[in-house]
Amino acid sequence: MSTISRQQPASYSTAAAARSHRTAELFHSPARVATRSRNQVLDELVEINIPVADSLASRYAARGIPVDDLVQVARLALIKAVRNFRTEMGGDFLSYAVPCIRGELRRHFRDAGWMVRPPRRVQEAEYRVNDGKASLAQALGRDPSPAEIAEEVGLDEATVLEVLSLDGCFTPDSLDKTLPSGDTGTSSLADRLGSVEDGFEHSETRAVLAPLLAQLADRDRLVVRLRFVEGLTQREVGERIGVTQMQVSRILTRILDQLREGLGDAQELRAA
Repeated sequence: MSTISRQQPASYSTAAAARSHRTAELFHSPARVATRSRNQVLDELVEINIPVADSLASRYAARGIPVDDLVQVARLALIKAVRNFRTEMGGDFLSYAVPCIRGELRRHFRDAGWMVRPPRRVQEAEYRVNDGKASLAQALGRDPSPAEIAEEVGLDEATVLEVLSLDGCFTPDSLDKTLPSGDTGTSSLADRLGSVEDGFEHSETRAVLAPLLAQLADRDRLVVRLRFVEGLTQREVGERIGVTQMQVSRILTRILDQLREGLGDAQELRAA
C-alpha cells in the first residue's frame, strides 16, 4: 500500500513533466512540426492537455451542475486557450491556460449554476472562499474556521459567513429529505412545509368586520350568517326567518349599506 502511494505522485509528476515538455516543444520548435499542418499541431496540443482541463472541472463537482457539463466547458476553454496563446508574449502555456479555464468554469456557474441567485458580490466571493477553504483544509488537516478563511482570502468574516450559508443555492434539498421528528421517527421536509389556509386571505376583512357585525341586530346577524356563511339562497333565508325573498333582499341591502358606512368610518379613524 505504501509503495503504491509513493509511486502515484511520481507517476503523476512524470506525466505532467512530459506533457509540459511536449507542449513547449509544439509551441516553440516550429522546425520540428514543419511537416504538419497548424490544425494538426493545435489538435495535439489540446489532446495532451485535456487531463488539465478535466482536473480543473472536477474541482467544481457536486455543486449543482453535472460533471459532464463542467468537463465540456473546461475543454472548450482549453481549445480557446490553445488558439489564443501567443508564444511571442513569453511565459508558460499552462500559466496562461489554467486561469482561462478556471474563469470559464466560474462564469458558467455564475450564469447557470444558481438555483437561488444571491447578490453579485456574494457570488464573486463564493469562488475565493471555496478555494481558500479547500487550501486551508489540506494544510490544517481539518475544516478551517470562518475567521481563518477570511484571513486567508482577504475578506471580512461576515462575507465569509454569508458565503458559507449558500449550500442550498446550487442544489436545493429534496422535499423527500428525511428530518428528525421529536423523540421517535422522522418526517420528510415536505411534511413540514406550511400551506395557505383557505380563509387566510380574508382574515383582515373578518378582523375589520367583526366589531361592525357585533353592532347588528340579532335577526340581521342571523341573515348574514345564513346567506354568507352557510350559503343559503335568499328564498331559503326567507323561509328560515319567516319573510319573503323580496324582504330578504331589502334586509341584505340595508345591512350591506350599514356595513359599508361602518367601514368608511373605520378607515377615516385609521387615517386620522
